[in-house]
Amino acid sequence: MITPIILAGGSGTRLWPLSRKSYPKQFADLGREDTLFQATAKRLTGQGFRRPVLLTSEDYRFIVTEQMGAVGILPEVVFIEPTARDTAPAVLIAALFLQADDPDGLMLVAPADHAIPDDDAFRAAVEVARPAAEAGSIVTFGITPDRPETGYGYLELTGDDHPKGAPQPLKGFVEKPEEKRAAEMLASGQFLWNGGIFLVSVKRICDAFAQYAPDMIKPAQAALNGAKQDLGFRRLDVVHWEQISKISIDYAIMEKADNLMVMPFSDGWSDLGDWEAMRRISDADSTGTSLVGPATAIECTDSLLWATHEGQELVGVGLENIVAVAMQDAVLVADRRHVQDVKKAVTILQDKQVKQASQFTRDHRPWGWFDSLAMGARFQVKRIVVTPGSKLSLQSHVHRAEHWIVVEGTAHVTVDETVSMVTEDQSIFIPLGAVHRMENRGKVNMTLIEVQTGIYLGEDDIFRYEDDYART
Repeated sequence: MITPIILAGGSGTRLWPLSRKSYPKQFADLGREDTLFQATAKRLTGQGFRRPVLLTSEDYRFIVTEQMGAVGILPEVVFIEPTARDTAPAVLIAALFLQADDPDGLMLVAPADHAIPDDDAFRAAVEVARPAAEAGSIVTFGITPDRPETGYGYLELTGDDHPKGAPQPLKGFVEKPEEKRAAEMLASGQFLWNGGIFLVSVKRICDAFAQYAPDMIKPAQAALNGAKQDLGFRRLDVVHWEQISKISIDYAIMEKADNLMVMPFSDGWSDLGDWEAMRRISDADSTGTSLVGPATAIECTDSLLWATHEGQELVGVGLENIVAVAMQDAVLVADRRHVQDVKKAVTILQDKQVKQASQFTRDHRPWGWFDSLAMGARFQVKRIVVTPGSKLSLQSHVHRAEHWIVVEGTAHVTVDETVSMVTEDQSIFIPLGAVHRMENRGKVNMTLIEVQTGIYLGEDDIFRYEDDYART
């Protein structure tokens, strides 16, 4: 049995504005049946796999469980990383956790934000790689390149004859190359893209950390031992977690290890790391232009027009090699040759303290989500959706009053000592300072429009008395 280790962090900068820190690409709606996170979980579920171990951040913990629940997958454990420390600490925590019960078992480490169109082919490749991992190798998956890509790292093969479609020795790692070098590597046939996925026994990866990064083990074990159960999550001890080196698994282990093998995989893969990658997986017309959402192209070539918001229409006229992405609160227009620079744009916006750099207009919460529809001096209008069986915290506000109008479902509303049932087309007023909460006891989403009025409308003007999600 193989235990999947799913790494579900990420900063959400390279696919801005569709992906942002508050809701990165693995959780975003990319116009497919499943999100990338859900697709990853489903790919690593079924015969031969144990329940997955997840590592994510405080910001995404309820998104992770909500999306896994939607596809009917129950994780073995969800670890909450107190801060971002890159991939090596996450892999080490997972290995130490499994070492207690299954030291001879295999673990398959996979990022949550990669697209692999053929799940069966990937599972078959994992089975082919299994004997090498059981024999003590770290087997990393290399993707057969189909173009001189400059946005990926590469794996260099030894050049020796080996059975086709089987693991083979790794000669070395190559950082993201210049275009000329990438073309030379593609022509040689001796290089694969580094997919960031690897299969290894728990014992072997623990031995590798002991050999190549021994200083990481003690604080990682302490962070694991000191982890606290928080609802359905296991929160790693923050003090010891902060003592672990911030480093990627490639730098900490992979580039030093002498027992690496590469499993070639040729059935499609993308980390969807930029808008050019998104253009490639989108259906294009005869001019090479792809349209997603409410978008119209007139005499455009080799471009991508991506619109997301109901009621808008994105129109491109005479565009060539352009990526245009329109959302409710932000628009990106970029030359395809410069899509790797979107991350720089996000940094600039963050320096300017622009809210759109990191936050969506939609704010996801453990009970559902809300959209900010309008805002002005002393007022704000939100659409709030509460999922079945969920309820907000029992709370009060110092600076604002609220008016709630139910437009779908039924809300059970507490205002001080009074509990009311508010149905569709009915409303209720929450005076400033009143202790209140709303609850959806029904079987469908409950939607209401909230109008806030007051001198201060920030999200930090909440005092919680009770909360099902341990936020008091």
